[in-house]
Amino acid sequence: MALKIYKYDAFMTGLFVRLCGCGALALVLSTTSVTAAEVQLWNFDGDQPGKVPLTFQIGTLFDGRPAGDWQVTATDKATSPPYVLAQLQGKGAEHAYKMVLAQGTESENIDLSVKLLPIDGKADMGGGLIWRATDDRNYYLARANPLEQNIRIYRVVKGVRHMIQNFDHVIDVRRWHQLRVRMDGCNIQVSFDERPVFNLCEDTFRKGRIGLWTKSDAVTYFDDVSLSIGK
Repeated sequence: MALKIYKYDAFMTGLFVRLCGCGALALVLSTTSVTAAEVQLWNFDGDQPGKVPLTFQIGTLFDGRPAGDWQVTATDKATSPPYVLAQLQGKGAEHAYKMVLAQGTESENIDLSVKLLPIDGKADMGGGLIWRATDDRNYYLARANPLEQNIRIYRVVKGVRHMIQNFDHVIDVRRWHQLRVRMDGCNIQVSFDERPVFNLCEDTFRKGRIGLWTKSDAVTYFDDVSLSIGK
């Protein structure tokens, strides 16, 4: 029930709204000549606390253990109360990449965003977005790290990160931040709190799922995930 899909058919004469079943709503804007992409929203408020949302799958670490302790968690800090999706495991090796992948999101061209709140972490902090993931070892990653005070974009191949670009930026751990990724063909655009950060071409991965990511001992809250899949 946390995934909502709104569908809007907008014509020159007005606006039509239809609510689809199964807790899913798709948002589609169209005119007489242009139809926009579907928008999927996850705010986690209809999901069971203490569990992983049904549409998300936890990855695995190299030793076979689950990649983090991901739970729907109640908090008064939520941007859309009462729940967030939290990664709560506050320990982990340097290369312990903790992630969840969203089922049914395999896509090529996307507009993806999330709000994230850094909670804790001494070796690492913050988190990010995954897209075009073929599995939990191969994907693109954009992440924000308040300890390093930077934002980076990576390609992860066979579980090994390869940094594409770095951007040094002050990241306040006391508030929520929005991370947004848009990809069309090989063009990747990343913004942080509505500020453009990266604009580049990269074509390692052609299609895949989206997801959320933390590393090592970072404890992070995620809320209001939005995905628009282009044509």
